[in-house]
Amino acid sequence: MQRDEPLLSPLSQRVTRGAQAVQVDIYEDGDGNWILEIVDDYDNATIWEESFTLEEDALDEALRAIDEEGIETFIGPNLHELH
Repeated sequence: MQRDEPLLSPLSQRVTRGAQAVQVDIYEDGDGNWILEIVDDYDNATIWEESFTLEEDALDEALRAIDEEGIETFIGPNLHELH
């Protein structure tokens, strides 16, 4: 039975650092591996090119990247705002 939607890991979560927050989504790629995506409040997404064997490894990588690179690295412009 094929699913229409990818399986979202229960490890997916909102991560906050200071006054900024992003959504960390980890979902199955259909082959048993896990895809990591960080999405900001403006729907800008950063998706890792390589998948992860374990969903825990994907979460660890997301938290490492947020802490080492800074959460602002994953927050883009608000393209929904009218000028």
